[in-house]
Amino acid sequence: MEKSRPRVILSAAMSLDGKIATNTGDSELSSKQDKIRIHKLRSKVDAILIGSNTVKRDDPLLTVRYVKGKNPLRIILDSMGTIDQKSQIIKTCKEIPTIVAVSKKASKKNIFKLKKYPLEIIVIGKNQVNIKNLLKYLSKKKIKTLLVEGGGTVNWEFIKLGLVDEIIVTITPYLIGGKNAITLVEGKGFSQIQRSTKLKLKKIYKLRNEIVIHYT
Repeated sequence: MEKSRPRVILSAAMSLDGKIATNTGDSELSSKQDKIRIHKLRSKVDAILIGSNTVKRDDPLLTVRYVKGKNPLRIILDSMGTIDQKSQIIKTCKEIPTIVAVSKKASKKNIFKLKKYPLEIIVIGKNQVNIKNLLKYLSKKKIKTLLVEGGGTVNWEFIKLGLVDEIIVTITPYLIGGKNAITLVEGKGFSQIQRSTKLKLKKIYKLRNEIVIHYT
């Protein structure tokens, strides 16, 4: 792991066929037991990151609720600065520290709207958010651990750049199917197996009717 960036943990719940959401965006895969596990993990990291598509699809809070613990800093990758001002992230940014990372392509109008709220806006990247530079910025802010709960596109960006140190995936007892369903990792993908990310299995355990797999 590079010292110039936080340790990155990618976390997700997926169906048996590798989907993290249906073609309509339904992503309610985790059981209560798995949500407790996820929230314990959230309470132990310094920051949590998702993309703007996840905000639109799930409207999450990204807080710690199922266990006692601190809320991590919330980071939203939003290249165009189009996050919905009615989203829970915006509504709660006064209580929970929040960063919205945008690119230079974000309009002045969108940035002006965001500046109305008590959150940090950083412009980092030309056409889209530069993730490597973002992680360097977070490291300067003393963020040592970052939890990525992104969709398939965000997950791919981190994996493509070799920025994932741990992957924790819960395999849930569902089969979703569908070409338009959202998979764990999307994007262009690797053209050859030998180029793909290869991790070591650290732990595997049963969580009632689910299986949790932890790679490092």
